[in-house]
Amino acid sequence: MSSVTSNYDVIIVGAGLGGGIVAGVLAEAGQRVLLLERGRDLRYRDIPSDHLRHHRLSLYGDNTTHAPDGHPRVFVDPQGRSRTVFPHEADYHNNALTVGGGSRIWGMQAWRFHPDDFRMATRYGRPPGSSLADWPISYADLAPFYERAEHEIGVAGDHTATDYAPRDRAFPLPPVPATPTGTWLARGAATLGWNAFTPPLAVNTKPYLGRDGCVQCRQCIGFACPSDARNGSHNTLLPRALATGGCTLITRAQVARILTDASGRAHGVEYFAPTTPDSDQTERRTAHAATIILAGGAIETARLLLLSASAQHPRGLGNHSDHVGRHLQGHYYPVVSGLLPVGFQNPNLGPGVSIATTQFNHGNPGIIGGAMLANDFVKLPIIFWRSHLPPDLPRWGQANKKAMRELYLRGIDLRGPVQEIPSPDSRVTLDPHVRDHFGLPVARLSGTTHPETVRTAEFIRARAEDWLRAAGAERVWSSPMDLRLSASQHQAGTARLAADPREGVTDPFGRVHGHDNLWITDGSLHVTNGGFNPALTIMALAFRAATKIAAKF
Repeated sequence: MSSVTSNYDVIIVGAGLGGGIVAGVLAEAGQRVLLLERGRDLRYRDIPSDHLRHHRLSLYGDNTTHAPDGHPRVFVDPQGRSRTVFPHEADYHNNALTVGGGSRIWGMQAWRFHPDDFRMATRYGRPPGSSLADWPISYADLAPFYERAEHEIGVAGDHTATDYAPRDRAFPLPPVPATPTGTWLARGAATLGWNAFTPPLAVNTKPYLGRDGCVQCRQCIGFACPSDARNGSHNTLLPRALATGGCTLITRAQVARILTDASGRAHGVEYFAPTTPDSDQTERRTAHAATIILAGGAIETARLLLLSASAQHPRGLGNHSDHVGRHLQGHYYPVVSGLLPVGFQNPNLGPGVSIATTQFNHGNPGIIGGAMLANDFVKLPIIFWRSHLPPDLPRWGQANKKAMRELYLRGIDLRGPVQEIPSPDSRVTLDPHVRDHFGLPVARLSGTTHPETVRTAEFIRARAEDWLRAAGAERVWSSPMDLRLSASQHQAGTARLAADPREGVTDPFGRVHGHDNLWITDGSLHVTNGGFNPALTIMALAFRAATKIAAKF
């Protein structure tokens, strides 16, 4: 704490993918950076690896959230009933709460968005009641920063097969190895005439950037990586930022509001932090900087903008057109389960995901958008038991034990992140009654996605069933989709990019309209969230914004 001052060139709120990347770029550009993270800086041994507490199944608690009771949210169901929820509950829409954010435990799928993902309204029109819109930038604008993210973070893939988006360079790492289940699914795709290939993953398939390669452990997604082969901001750009000596990282720091002067210009933040690194006692502090950057995720960034209301900005910073907190998106994930043929067993080596198709991201008659489809990651027995046993089997007793022994290694799933059609009523607001441990109003989540999203998800679910059947699955089953709020760990959209201040919160680079020094570098910016995992797009936008900010220095 003795190194902490109150004046910096840049303050960054959130040390996840976006925040870590911006910290690295700006610190290496010679800026004095203060990086504030609400979570802890967890080492590998600090993240529990038991089968019950993790982010893939948080019902029994997750393995990164510190003092979860102190950070509630309020969830409003489609019937208008509200209740207080905590990080382990599905309706909380929890992200990993630690330095590195979701990249500490994520599934590493590092997809570029499809060029048509940036022009959804132009291609499909705007469905009534939706807030579907084009991005103010194109794929070509982001392509150089996709490439930079792939090489500076580290992405493994097959550039000759990933042909839906133009690229200038090969991936820096070879694709993950083929698996027996991937080969089995490839035959099914060929029967259907579909193009299938190894998906891009942010994992070291061989030593890279001074770290070891993947050891194919069976506890991949949801857990810390034992060989540090999972790539994110925490082991790439953030260590580079700290190595400059110009970046100060404070963990367990809750930002209460963005400070503005009499003219309404942002000039600092007010935050709570431990009085000493090991103390549970906190104190209120202020810090000032010429540039403020928000990277706390789509829910918490919207909450902070709303918490920062002032006389000049009575509805919250950036909320000049009532877009802050609206258009909250995530991804519907239709999941189709099946059983491999008798005598065929999944070797269950990590990461597990080894084959994907982009056949249905666009061009589906009568459907808006679509999704990438891929096989699933290594599945823990508890998850197979809870969610993927054949529906006619009991969940307890001798028959259940027999089924678990015989079917666990024969289970297989296909799933895909469906491009959601945003709704202006799917949103983040401040709850008028519930407050967090620091006395701040918590995020209130309400609304649903648009009904067109359900139609798209049902189409994708049917295609996944087709794939498993064509591959020769013994049984295939799935559950229909329903209308609901979807944000989850792919949360996006609450501070969308827009060239016109009337249509969004930030300009095409992520700078808040009306504020020359207030930026956002997380999924909040996404106008639409693509039919892919959005992490690489968050990284590319962060590199793009950081390059713009660094240029002015």
